[in-house]
Amino acid sequence: MKMTIEIDCTPQEARAFLGLPDVTALNDHMVAEMKTRMDANMALLSPDELMKSWAAYGAGAQEQFRKLMTAAAEASLGGAKRGE
Repeated sequence: MKMTIEIDCTPQEARAFLGLPDVTALNDHMVAEMKTRMDANMALLSPDELMKSWAAYGAGAQEQFRKLMTAAAEASLGGAKRGE
């Protein structure tokens, strides 16, 4: 025997029926906190701020970054030559 039961209710009603807690306030708080942190960190991603932070490490960090990019480019070209 096969039975199908269709229940028409909102998510809040389903959570209350199953005895689950209402976490709406907690969710709203978490979303607001995430937005605040994202807004604070977005300024650090501007090109000017990136260059300032990279320059603060001196020429050694810039040289390391250049070597990293060169190695990545050579690796991608090497893989293309071997048919990978």
